[in-house]
Amino acid sequence: MKFILFLTVYAAISLHAYRVHAQPSNEAEQGKKGTQHLYLDVHHLGPGKVTAEAVAEAHAKDLAVQKKYGAHFLKYWVDVPGGDVYCLVSAADSQSLRKTHAEAHGLLPDNIYMVTQGTEAAANGEKNFYLDVHEFGAQKVTPKDVAAAHVKDLAVEKKYGVNLINYWVSGDKVFCLAQAPDSSALIKTHKEAHGLVPQHVMKVTPGDK
Repeated sequence: MKFILFLTVYAAISLHAYRVHAQPSNEAEQGKKGTQHLYLDVHHLGPGKVTAEAVAEAHAKDLAVQKKYGAHFLKYWVDVPGGDVYCLVSAADSQSLRKTHAEAHGLLPDNIYMVTQGTEAAANGEKNFYLDVHEFGAQKVTPKDVAAAHVKDLAVEKKYGVNLINYWVSGDKVFCLAQAPDSSALIKTHKEAHGLVPQHVMKVTPGDK
């Protein structure tokens, strides 16, 4: 009888010890799965193949299934003349947003960039939105470098009627979103502020959340 009681107590203690030992790893795994990253993905669909209305419909389909994959589609911009679509997404990994796009409408992005963003400014009454891209090649830039350059942009933007809304950094690329009278005003702002002129400037239509 004492032997049976001993086995019962030993089993209970062992089970409790196993649970205590196993719990931290489970919590660590849950924390790992819960980590979200910010991504900017790009769909190159081709000139003449994109309309703002069609992209709005595709975006609505993304929103309908995003929770299934733990993704959160935040914003998007459409370059109608160039046929490109840019999506800003919060997700655990790039596959989560790819799976969302795949199930929603089948239009997979051509490029996916994990990005670090700046501090967003409010949009104003200017109707023209531009997304510009700085490419630095082998010379990678840091978010700290870009933040310093952005401060210089802000110091001169009003001179050219520009409103720099936000920027995103990914390795050797920097994407800037701004409102401006025209693309030349945005280029002049960058040029006077720090001399870093973007390689590409696209007029875009912002989508609703």
